[in-house]
Amino acid sequence: MKKIGAILFLAGLVSAAGAQTNTPASRTMSLQDCVAEALKHNFDVRVERYQPLIARLGLDEAYAGYDPSFSFQGTHSHNNAGGQDGTNGVVLTENNSFSSGLGGTLPSGATYNLFGNVGDSYVPAPEYSSGQAGVNFTQPLLQNLWIDSTRLGISAAKNQVKYTAQGLRQQLITTISAVENAYYELIYARENLKVAEEALNEAQTQLDEDQQRVQIGTIAERAGTLEQDEAQVAQDKANLISAQYTLEADQNALKNLITDNYLQWHDQDITPAESLVAVQQVFDVQFSWTKGLAARPDLLQAKLNLEQQGIQLKYDWNQIFPQVNLQATYGYNGAGSGYGDTFGEVQAGNRPFYDIGGEIIMPLSNLKARSTYKSDKAVEQQDLLKLKQTEQNVMVQIDNAVKQAQSYWESVGATKQARIYAEAALDAEEKKYAVGKSTTFTVLQLQNNLTAARGQEIRALANYQEGLTALAQQEGSTLERRNVEVTGH
Repeated sequence: MKKIGAILFLAGLVSAAGAQTNTPASRTMSLQDCVAEALKHNFDVRVERYQPLIARLGLDEAYAGYDPSFSFQGTHSHNNAGGQDGTNGVVLTENNSFSSGLGGTLPSGATYNLFGNVGDSYVPAPEYSSGQAGVNFTQPLLQNLWIDSTRLGISAAKNQVKYTAQGLRQQLITTISAVENAYYELIYARENLKVAEEALNEAQTQLDEDQQRVQIGTIAERAGTLEQDEAQVAQDKANLISAQYTLEADQNALKNLITDNYLQWHDQDITPAESLVAVQQVFDVQFSWTKGLAARPDLLQAKLNLEQQGIQLKYDWNQIFPQVNLQATYGYNGAGSGYGDTFGEVQAGNRPFYDIGGEIIMPLSNLKARSTYKSDKAVEQQDLLKLKQTEQNVMVQIDNAVKQAQSYWESVGATKQARIYAEAALDAEEKKYAVGKSTTFTVLQLQNNLTAARGQEIRALANYQEGLTALAQQEGSTLERRNVEVTGH
């Protein structure tokens, strides 16, 4: 008959709660299930996925600097100049002209323009037509030779694509780590609720048994025993209510991470398919450092920042040089009484024209280009220091995470032993109490000690799992650990 009263009390508590609200549907999920849902639906992940896409579109935009442009122009002119002798005679001039071009920039920095023009005139005499077709070409030999604004933009855009890919990796690592922690916290909350229920069960049982002892005269009512029992039951009820709220809050925290439609999940309770277990791992700070320095997204982004500044510096250095350009033009002329004759002569290539030459443009002080180079050189040194600082921070963070995980592992064993000893102590004290050799106060105190020990044991198990999560996050190995591949860089 022991504990019957407590069981009935808890059954009544559950029934009362069920009468007020409908029991939520339960959905059993593994940690991998939760991670998969988060990768599909987490808002932060969905937002961050657009960044690589935007960066790739930016790269396409940078390559547009090589897009050729086509132009076409046509003009008709009419002029009545009057008589040349001051009379009112009529002298008409009619002209038609057409020109077109196709020009752009090449990856070498050269500019080109394929052109053609044709025109006719009537003065007033038989129609006369002339035209040309050819190409203009300018090739930089110093400034803008190995890099120009277009190539600078392309290199920067490529760098940004890599940068946003690391940003997406960082967000995935952050989100997956948050899901893992929320999942372990949910397991802890469920186990802690069981501990609170057991504590209330034991306190209620103690109260029921002491009431029976008072009735049969085993203990005196005036000794305050029942008041101590009642106080303990009330306290354990409060603890149970708090544990129930914590469980509900942890449910919401996990749901918020794995869904973009909270209303759909509101009436579902997630039941973890896994339990809190501790499997010992070998911790090697050197190995973890190697991982972190090779895989941490924030560190890789710092390296990309330095690389981007190097690209800018390369461009700045090139701009210090004077402009030395090779220029050339080549084409064919044509003329005749009509457009057909003109086109025919141009096509025949019997009347070529060409010119070749060069130009030098040299600023006398070149102060702007030199100052820009020196300024960006200083920024590069600054970025290098930032990179070294980030590397050092990564090493410190990993070192701390390794030590913390080791500490959590040791706590798992220690709290387990503490719980075993607390159970033994309470069992021995209850046997003494049963024969009148102990007090209610001592029994209740040992019950509280056992409840605390049980809570500390499951807290240590949760801490250990979260410590492993934190270590993987600091190493940048979370995606590898969860077999998540990031595609579409």
